[in-house]
Amino acid sequence: MAQRNTKCPAETTLGVIGGRWKVVLLYHLFHGTKRFSQLRRAISGITQKMLTQQLREMERDGLVHREVYAAVPPKVEYSLTPLGMSLEPVIDAMCDWGLRYRRGELQPDAINLVVADLAAKHDGQPAQSK
Repeated sequence: MAQRNTKCPAETTLGVIGGRWKVVLLYHLFHGTKRFSQLRRAISGITQKMLTQQLREMERDGLVHREVYAAVPPKVEYSLTPLGMSLEPVIDAMCDWGLRYRRGELQPDAINLVVADLAAKHDGQPAQSK
């Protein structure tokens, strides 16, 4: 991936995992190696073309390893590289936020509790730029 010059580290992260499907693909691949057809069944609404494109981009960016087996019909498996696995805490935080949002825990009266909880998890330190 071509690196853009940005002052916001979150923008760099979004440049790698941004888009409609990459976070969802990461979520499913955190649970182990998957074949193309397994990913297609697990993610409703994604077309074969889009799944192929997203996996190729993730492979190009070093997040996903693609293993091709000499078999008929062809067998291809996808797994996360160590770089891809390093995104697990990021995706876990997104999942946690999404669950809280679904349960209505992010209403104004409850938001202070959520902020305090998140601050405790990160030792009260703001996001650091590098």
